[in-house]
Amino acid sequence: MNNKLILLFIFLLIGTTSISAQNDTNSSKEIKNLISKKRSFNKDFGFGYRVQIFYGSETKARKLQSKFKINFPGVYTKLLYIAPEWKVQVGNYKTKLEADKAIIAFSEKFEGVIAIPLGK
Repeated sequence: MNNKLILLFIFLLIGTTSISAQNDTNSSKEIKNLISKKRSFNKDFGFGYRVQIFYGSETKARKLQSKFKINFPGVYTKLLYIAPEWKVQVGNYKTKLEADKAIIAFSEKFEGVIAIPLGK
């Protein structure tokens, strides 16, 4: 009885090891292929992201832009007017992940912070 249990355990161990090794190899190649395609796409078409910290009236937009410059010196800020509202956008980020990391830092001082993709 013990010999049968030992043999069964060995077969299960060998089976699961070979299956997981095959999955790691296949997914690794697929992941590398997807990453290279994404990098190629970003190089040709990637415009990046900005973080929008405000959307509304001109006076409040200018106040929040000044407050942002004090709290985060060295981060690029831009004031936009798209009728009838004003926007305060900050930073220049290559990827959404970078913009999302900045959102975490900015949301401590500002509410309603979102990532905005830059268009063509």
